[in-house]
Amino acid sequence: MASLSKTPVVAIVGATGLVGNEMLVVLEERKLPVAEVRLFASQDSVGEVYKFREDEVSVKLLEDDSFEGVDIALFATSSELSAKFVPLAVKAGAIAIDNSSHFRMSSDVPLVVPEVNFESALGKKIIANPNCSTIQLVPILNEIHKLAGLKHVVVSTYQSVSGAGKAALDELWSQSIAVFNQQEMTHEAFQHQIAFNCIPQIDVFLENGFTKEEYKIINESRKILDIPTLKITATAVRVPVFYGHAESVFVETERTITAEGFMQALGKVPGIVVHSSPEEYPMQLDVAGNDEIHVGRIRNDDSVPHGLSLWIVADNVRKGAALNAVQIAERLCAA
Repeated sequence: MASLSKTPVVAIVGATGLVGNEMLVVLEERKLPVAEVRLFASQDSVGEVYKFREDEVSVKLLEDDSFEGVDIALFATSSELSAKFVPLAVKAGAIAIDNSSHFRMSSDVPLVVPEVNFESALGKKIIANPNCSTIQLVPILNEIHKLAGLKHVVVSTYQSVSGAGKAALDELWSQSIAVFNQQEMTHEAFQHQIAFNCIPQIDVFLENGFTKEEYKIINESRKILDIPTLKITATAVRVPVFYGHAESVFVETERTITAEGFMQALGKVPGIVVHSSPEEYPMQLDVAGNDEIHVGRIRNDDSVPHGLSLWIVADNVRKGAALNAVQIAERLCAA
């Protein structure tokens, strides 16, 4: 297989959505020497103009033949659109990095967080970007596993509305205004009012009472960490925050691990910020717009022989989606 160009032509598919637009922003900020950026979206967005470095780039209609001459295609589309257009991008010669859930659990498609399992992406034409909650979780679990072996993981997420797109952001804003003005409010993006409320349902329910979002966290973590029998459970909650996902995580390990030793090891991992003081915990408001995964409230949990409890926060649109995809592209170009 021919090596990837060091100055690739990059296409962003779904460029006008929250994640697609952030992909363009991240590409602007990073040092990847892109030869050209092409933006694709639906008919409604055709003709919109975005600035990229010194150029102005017009959004074009996504069509079957859009990928001629493209080296890397970053997809920020629905599963349905990815299912149709990712194979077309690959057929045209591009490497496709897909942010939808469509390919994530396919056995022949790597599910990649670069800090954990980048090597699985080498030589592949389709690479899946994990769920935003999974991306910020698995680098931490990976470090724990290397130190003491994972035995049991319990995750509770506190996920911002930006994870549900632009309409969800608008809904939180409009409902908040309606509350203060004592006006009647409606909800369309969520099952219930989200302003001043927490909704313990993200995505649809399965027959066993878990939601699809919770099973994404469970199954994707097992695949990325390459621990198919990992005992892990999750509860996913939508909270009235605009940007940033938080996770309360309890981990039982196979061997002894101290909070101090774990913090010391974690502090050496690129892209992770450790908040060692109990009072200086990270919050969603503080990490919005940041690239790093922030970890705090790290403490030994004596409810089991070898236990840790911790708090993880990251910007779900950046590291949880756009940045992770661009980091994969960067490393592929450098390989």
